[in-house]
Amino acid sequence: MAVIPVILAGGAGTRLWPLSRQTYAKPFITLESGHSLFQATVLRLAHLAGKKNGLVVCQEEQRFVAAQQLLEVGMAHWKILLEPVGRGTAPAAACAAMWLASQGSDEDILLVSPADHRIGHEDRFNQSVRRAITAASQGNLALLGVVPSHGESGYGYIERGLPLAGGEETFPAFRVGQFIEKPDLERANAMVASGRYYWNSGLFVFRGQTFLGELARLAPNIWSSCEKACRKVVHDLTFLRLEAEAYQHCPNDSIDWAVMEKTGLGVVVPLDAAWSDVGSWSSLWQEGNRDVDGNLAVGDVLLQDVSNSYVHSDSGLLAVLGCEDLVVVQTKDATLVTHRQYSQRVKELVGRLQVMGRAEASQHRRHHRPWGMFETMDCGEGFQVKRLTVRPGASLSFQYHRHRQEHWVVVRGMAEVWREEERFFLRAGESAFIPVGSRHRLANPGPNLLEIIEVQTGSYLGEDDIVRLEDQYGRCM
Repeated sequence: MAVIPVILAGGAGTRLWPLSRQTYAKPFITLESGHSLFQATVLRLAHLAGKKNGLVVCQEEQRFVAAQQLLEVGMAHWKILLEPVGRGTAPAAACAAMWLASQGSDEDILLVSPADHRIGHEDRFNQSVRRAITAASQGNLALLGVVPSHGESGYGYIERGLPLAGGEETFPAFRVGQFIEKPDLERANAMVASGRYYWNSGLFVFRGQTFLGELARLAPNIWSSCEKACRKVVHDLTFLRLEAEAYQHCPNDSIDWAVMEKTGLGVVVPLDAAWSDVGSWSSLWQEGNRDVDGNLAVGDVLLQDVSNSYVHSDSGLLAVLGCEDLVVVQTKDATLVTHRQYSQRVKELVGRLQVMGRAEASQHRRHHRPWGMFETMDCGEGFQVKRLTVRPGASLSFQYHRHRQEHWVVVRGMAEVWREEERFFLRAGESAFIPVGSRHRLANPGPNLLEIIEVQTGSYLGEDDIVRLEDQYGRCM
């Protein structure tokens, strides 16, 4: 019986806007350390699972960044299951369990974890997970409950019931009493004082078949939709595509609501490991390494007469003068300034941007592709300037454009260019012109990154003005 990590990476993390957006969401951003929250989660769970491959569940627009970040931490062999649309943690976990069962892992224990949480003490985390694995091996559905440090109205709570048979001293675990969703602060403080309640971490440990059996009994509509979606999984490189129509008809629900609040098999295992869901800029400030003035500064930041503030620059110098208790976050195309006490309401701003049709609500200027990435540097009427970064050995599709022409200038590395019947190489400082309608391909044959400045001109410059003739990554022609 093996332990298989299942990482749920489908959230948008709108409370960390403008750094976190739908196309490059909270799990994949690097906040302070050298790894993203997603990569840290992968490494943490891979250690517990040994040599068993894991499974990542994410949405279509995040697939390339997920694949790249797995590659960067040596886990490129993990599979990525793609949701056509977001439907909550219950369908995501169900499809993961069903696909793994189809691969002969129906008796294995699944370690289902959000992709965007932070753990301060991994040794304590490992100990709690091993206790949960023991509970799961006895046929229970285990949930890690965070030992609360204070009353918090933004979290859900789990009340512990009687100790699990087998003895509290062997592995402390308790039957679930009840779930309480985001109480007011007065009630939250009272629950914490009682010592009988834990924060709901959203991290589960169970046998796949045990979970699916309870899901079929308690939420048959979810089970049925997921079974249909998994019946027609399409393999696409390292990606697994669920059947879209069946999944779109699946109810949107969480594991808690669909199963855990109704089952008699629920068990809570205490977790005391400096856990955080990094749920807002204020919580990030609270948990970070602040200076003597109470500030946490990230990036190219200059502070003067500033106190108790979180200041983050993702693009250029950010200078702040004479302020306190602020959150200031700057990216290349958007800047957020708010009082720390309002940081939980950032998602309200994102909602307004979405209603206004602003691309900044969900898209970064930087876009990830299987060959690397491109970043929009400037755009205007009839022109657009991009910076392309192509990984060693990678190439763009063989394609043409109906409405635009392109001028490529090599900044770093060496480019291999196909233009109609021509094939030639460009080095730093050299350039090539691609006329409208000309069939072409760009590749990086060297051992180092290739950087290109691409100037587009034409009547229409949208990304859908690409007609693919051949693509090694299997994207639609």
